[in-house]
Amino acid sequence: MGERAIRVRLDELLQERGMTLTELSHRVEITVVNLSILKNGHAKAIRFSTLTRLCEALDCQPGDLLSYE
Repeated sequence: MGERAIRVRLDELLQERGMTLTELSHRVEITVVNLSILKNGHAKAIRFSTLTRLCEALDCQPGDLLSYE
């Protein structure tokens, strides 16, 4: 498949919104550990329900959170 992959832009969105990972964790009710796995690109999948909660908390669209590189 080459070098291309789906990248999660969680760091950038948190920085743009002045929000910490801990604060996001409380808002979406997902552990900091699981958000960290997602943020660092180690997650193999993401549930639509999780994506929905992240988009609600970060006031963004799924395409703002994920990119294909």
